[in-house]
Amino acid sequence: MKRTLATSVLVFQAMLAGATAQETDDPVDPRYVWDLSEIYQTPEAWSQAREDVLRELDAIDALKGTLGDSADALYRAFVLVSDASRKAALVSAYASLGADEDLRDSETQERRQLSQVLFARLGEKTAWMQPELLRVGEEAIEAFLAQDPRLSRFEFQLRDTLRNAPHTLGDEAEKTLSYFSQVTAAPQNIYSFVANSDIPWPSVTLSTGETQRIDSQGYTRWRASANREDRKLVFDAFWNKWVEYRNSVGSVLGAHIQTQVAMARARNYDSVLERELFADNLPESIYRTLVSEVGQALPTLHRYFELRARMLGIDEMRYYDIYPPLVALDKTFDIETSKATTLEAMAVLGDDWVEMQREAFSKRWMHVFPQRGKRSGAYMQPSAFDVHPYILLNHNDDYASLSTLAHEWGHAMHTLYSKQSQPFDTFFYSTFIAEIPSTSLELILQDYMSQHTDSVDEKLFYLGSGLEAMRGTFFRQTMFAEFELALYETVERGEALSGESISRLYGDILKRYHGHDEGVVVIDELYTNEWMFVPHFYLNMYVYQYATSKTAGAALYQKIKEEGKAGVDNFKNLLRAGGSDYPHVLLERAGVDLTTPGPYRAAVATMNAIMDEMEILLEQR
Repeated sequence: MKRTLATSVLVFQAMLAGATAQETDDPVDPRYVWDLSEIYQTPEAWSQAREDVLRELDAIDALKGTLGDSADALYRAFVLVSDASRKAALVSAYASLGADEDLRDSETQERRQLSQVLFARLGEKTAWMQPELLRVGEEAIEAFLAQDPRLSRFEFQLRDTLRNAPHTLGDEAEKTLSYFSQVTAAPQNIYSFVANSDIPWPSVTLSTGETQRIDSQGYTRWRASANREDRKLVFDAFWNKWVEYRNSVGSVLGAHIQTQVAMARARNYDSVLERELFADNLPESIYRTLVSEVGQALPTLHRYFELRARMLGIDEMRYYDIYPPLVALDKTFDIETSKATTLEAMAVLGDDWVEMQREAFSKRWMHVFPQRGKRSGAYMQPSAFDVHPYILLNHNDDYASLSTLAHEWGHAMHTLYSKQSQPFDTFFYSTFIAEIPSTSLELILQDYMSQHTDSVDEKLFYLGSGLEAMRGTFFRQTMFAEFELALYETVERGEALSGESISRLYGDILKRYHGHDEGVVVIDELYTNEWMFVPHFYLNMYVYQYATSKTAGAALYQKIKEEGKAGVDNFKNLLRAGGSDYPHVLLERAGVDLTTPGPYRAAVATMNAIMDEMEILLEQR
């Protein structure tokens, strides 16, 4: 039960914070705004749907004590819950997407909260099922599966429930814990409002004479300025404003960490890490091997920083020198150009892929441009199973926006391929698998762009973007994962967290990764508050999966390049599998074993090969 309910409200997010926000509320071309009426025609229809689901939930109570009566009784109970979950997911998708259009709109925020209440109620109403299934026992459940082929759609879910026996509590305890679902989500909700709407962001005057507001979108854009003084100005303005809220945000993050530690202990886990890995039946060696291999590969990261300093003409690399492109690219990628370029690049994945994506591009599935009050960043929302995926972008007509579009459509295409083969009950795929197609599409795009230019500088730009993607995904996300685990372990040892201690902990890891003590990249103390800007720390061990996905995506793309159609079919079969098995099993079936050092070392070798190629090109300039 928990796998489906937990993932049905999940969105898959790009790591970038977004693009420059508009300073007006001017209307946008409807072609570039998603059409939520495909889910519900009106807010009133949404309200009615929510009320209908709430009434359906009452019928679940009547099934208590019946799960072991017969295969038919088990099937009827699971169908009832599946149907209610599917409808609740639609309610949630409509509310969440509408709320993110404008975080200042109290009416849409209330709908989001009401959808969260609905899911909390669903959790309460189904809390008895897992303990009862365990009492029915493995022998009876296996007999029911053999007797009734209709139960095949629930087979993985049923066996996963049996696996969860050591961490499943009694009926009353499960019901009690279900009451806390909204409470445990509170720190993330509070952080979102603070970060996206409550902080009065400063404005700065750049060297061009322009005055820019340095909120999360403005920071993301202008930290990449070609002018070094502007970069420092933007960094200092942004982080000096954040540090004013360090105590408050530290308390919010600390509350989240403490809550998760308590919930893990309540379910008899030794740690939050064990809980998060157990949820997808992932071996701990995946996490440990990633961190170990990335730690050994830090000299490659430092080589990249040294190459960056050389290309930017900087004697001493500082933290605000990480984001500007290594080579200026005098090109714009408006949304139509971005869509066309993506389709051209994805030709390597076959005609069926391109035609499906082209058809989807013609529909109103995306909210494309930044607007005042809109949620920053980018994500794909898969929860509207009966409709289609939706995508939020903040497109800024640059290459980063093109790459983000490709990333999010990796998620959307995954959703579409999964829907082709899976029922609702195994449609939702785990986060561990979810980030693989998105990062694969980034790699395909970067490869395509670098191969389709005769300009040395343009080729250097795309190769440099590939290096930056490796820095941001493989190294940076592993750094985040180390930091996040350190937070959990601090609380698990019984120690306290404060904004100041969190910054100190983050700063130590940040400096080690960037070679601060060796003089590779100098980290100012102000920038050790960067943890405050990362919403993923409220998603419970989410970040390391970007790094594993980047690794797996690179390995699968290499198979595509080496094996042609067989590699493409292998890739699509992974997507079609949805959540029909544990992610590590699905990935091993696709030929990638992340418990071993090989895939990580291959990714590092690719990064070094790119730098070798760039150094040769630099000699040709």
